[in-house]
Amino acid sequence: MSKLITEPNLARPDDFYQVLTDLHRDLADEQSADVNARLILLLSNHIGDHDVLEEAMKIAKEHLV
Repeated sequence: MSKLITEPNLARPDDFYQVLTDLHRDLADEQSADVNARLILLLSNHIGDHDVLEEAMKIAKEHLV
């Protein structure tokens, strides 16, 4: 049974998207990749559930074009 929430679950998705895009504004590609990596690690630590994180990684990779 999956514990990963894949249905929309953000209270303010448009606001989140704006903050996320603002985070990357004026950053070089390398800086943007570094910010993404740090954000992933921070959120992964917050989630803390290995199975959920592994499932999320598998789903993310499935969607590569």
